Amino acid sequence: MELYEGRPATNEGRTPREIRTYDFLDSLHIDYQRTDHEAADNMEACNEIDAILGVVICKNLFLCPRNKSSFYLLMMPGDKQFRTREVCDLIGSSRLSFAGEEDMLKYLDIKPGSVSIMGLMNDRDRVVQLLIDEDVLKGEYIGCHPCVNTSSLKIKTEDILKRFLPATGHEYVSLQLSCGK
Repeated sequence: MELYEGRPATNEGRTPREIRTYDFLDSLHIDYQRTDHEAADNMEACNEIDAILGVVICKNLFLCPRNKSSFYLLMMPGDKQFRTREVCDLIGSSRLSFAGEEDMLKYLDIKPGSVSIMGLMNDRDRVVQLLIDEDVLKGEYIGCHPCVNTSSLKIKTEDILKRFLPATGHEYVSLQLSCGK
């Protein structure tokens, strides 16, 4: 794996959703570094990618209550354990579970294993509420997928918060999740 500045030189072999991600970031003049790799659909697979990017890729969870009355994208450090009860208590929600592939495609235009904050650019009706663990916010950079799990990006946290999110019309809620493993 190599680290590249910006988008690939050609669109050959790239999916439309990945190309749209690069187009969106470029339109906002957001600098990013990229690496290409085999499909990384779990945190263990992201460890080698983290070393190339020099940043920890966030654990991204797409959640909803049973009645699907609301949807959440939770960004948290990969080494923290997801505790449903803790998140529910912090946001005042009924029990949350993982949203299905159908809703993931409908709202974020992302397939399982590729969930990323970049998917919010596809949520034009702003159905999805972004939740970010405060430890992610403390980092200088955020590592994420460009809506596919065969590439990963390194983007300044400040650019995500002050340029990307406003352009998507999304705000975020900061959470302080426990470190329990």
